[in-house]
Amino acid sequence: MINFTAVLVIACPCALGLATPTSIMVGTGKGAENGILIKGGEHLEKAHALNAIVLDKTGTITKGEPSLTDVITATGEISEEELIRLVASAERSSEHPLGEAIVKGAKERNMDLVEPQNFEAIPGHGIVAAIEGKALFIGNRRLMSSENIDISTLEKKVDELEGEGKTAMLVAVDNKAVGVVAVADTVKETSAEAIQALRSMGIQVIMITGDNRRTAEAIAKQVGIPPEDVLAEVLPQDKAREVNRLKEKGQVVGMVGDGINDAPALATADVGFAIGTGTDVAMEAADITLMRGDLRGVAASIKLSRATMRNIKQNLFWALIYNTLGIPVAALGYLSPVLAGAAMAFSSVSVVTNALRLKRFDPYRDFRKEEKATFRLVPEPARRRE
Repeated sequence: MINFTAVLVIACPCALGLATPTSIMVGTGKGAENGILIKGGEHLEKAHALNAIVLDKTGTITKGEPSLTDVITATGEISEEELIRLVASAERSSEHPLGEAIVKGAKERNMDLVEPQNFEAIPGHGIVAAIEGKALFIGNRRLMSSENIDISTLEKKVDELEGEGKTAMLVAVDNKAVGVVAVADTVKETSAEAIQALRSMGIQVIMITGDNRRTAEAIAKQVGIPPEDVLAEVLPQDKAREVNRLKEKGQVVGMVGDGINDAPALATADVGFAIGTGTDVAMEAADITLMRGDLRGVAASIKLSRATMRNIKQNLFWALIYNTLGIPVAALGYLSPVLAGAAMAFSSVSVVTNALRLKRFDPYRDFRKEEKATFRLVPEPARRRE
């Protein structure tokens, strides 16, 4: 009876039940301390297995605050001021960051804009509107081709602008090309560092964008993404399809985005990361929200996930080792129920103590070293006050 009791006590799986949830609890709490909000333990567990990360360009790799940089007119067709006024008037109804940049540029020049008529946004192509009785087409080559508009006189200049990493938009009035307006979006200061960190972790980094390939590759070059890992001219509704294509190849895919158009891809990915400075729709669709608009949070999330999974495996070892060694000893009568109870309790204590070690883990540690302790992780409003 004593041996039987000792076996029952030492075989108690109490520590086994604590092994995983304690580590997940501490890991998600540590993430929250560092501005990484994880919706559930399963997402924290899955992040460690990611081997491909798809990054949206605008607002994720770049700041998402483009500005009007170039205005080029076809010889003798229209003046620069009139071209800006017409384009900005048409873009007044657009919610796209590029359109907002043009409107802002026109307002800085103190131009009087008019209300567009028959405004229509064509995803992945551009916009169509009527301004003062004129049919205005603003967009990429696909839009001009679909409307049978000849752009041969402007194509060379468009190529030059795109080679500089700018987004060039062709403008046609009454089915005749009259000029080009170019908008540039600057890369975030931390994007190249974050992408380098992800690649050093053995993760393939892919950039996805609706921009043309020349512009996309120019931006990718700035942040260290090779041309073969650039998915350009992808329509918003096709981003989820590209994520699925990677998953079908057997890759575990993470998607990082900030806009409404990114929501389907975020939901499709194995783990979706939303930039906290983006839209509410993106954050709702994602599994992990990075409260700061900083791509280093993606690498930090994966490091935290890997540390948590290591901790879980350690906990499972300590939870099982007592049972594995203690049961045969107790069955042979060499272990009293009192010592068996103490061993079982110590097993639980060791598991919880090991899980609490995660509180000392700093997912941003490598970045802090590189910045020589100048990086301080504090909430956005506090940083602005400083």
